[in-house]
Amino acid sequence: MAQPEFVPLHAGDRVRAAERIPAHGGWRQDRPAELVSPDLPTGHRFGSPGPDQGYGLTLAERFVDRLDLTPAENAEDAVAGCIGVGLRRASMFGRAPVIHDLDLAFTLFGYLGDAPADLVAFRVPLLQGAAHSYWAQRDVVDKVRVDALLLTPSQVRAKLPEWRSMLHG
Repeated sequence: MAQPEFVPLHAGDRVRAAERIPAHGGWRQDRPAELVSPDLPTGHRFGSPGPDQGYGLTLAERFVDRLDLTPAENAEDAVAGCIGVGLRRASMFGRAPVIHDLDLAFTLFGYLGDAPADLVAFRVPLLQGAAHSYWAQRDVVDKVRVDALLLTPSQVRAKLPEWRSMLHG
């Protein structure tokens, strides 16, 4: 509040001039990790962002009792590897994961039965330790061809004998 001029004051009681803060010099997009386009970066090990991906964990737990595992495998690795595939499929369509995304992922790796022996031999070392390694999970997701993610779970089940057409490597 301003002090009236007719009130007698000592010099130390007068309001002092406010400190002036300099104007901002402007903003530049020059930090190392800045995105310079509206598109998200894509490529090896970048991941697939999408809405409500945590719900995929709830959906994946519904498959644990149905998994067809060899003695060299465990359910935690299978879930950790396949959930990324389901989430990638969901993010391609711009939506949260649904049960069919995870059904496709578990079917693609032969965890829901009728897996060819060469697919089992392929998946065992690929998914081993996936529950404890983010990079192993990313490697599993990167093995799946994009056109395989566009199929329905029943189409993947029908193409399971020729699984190499749906996976890299």
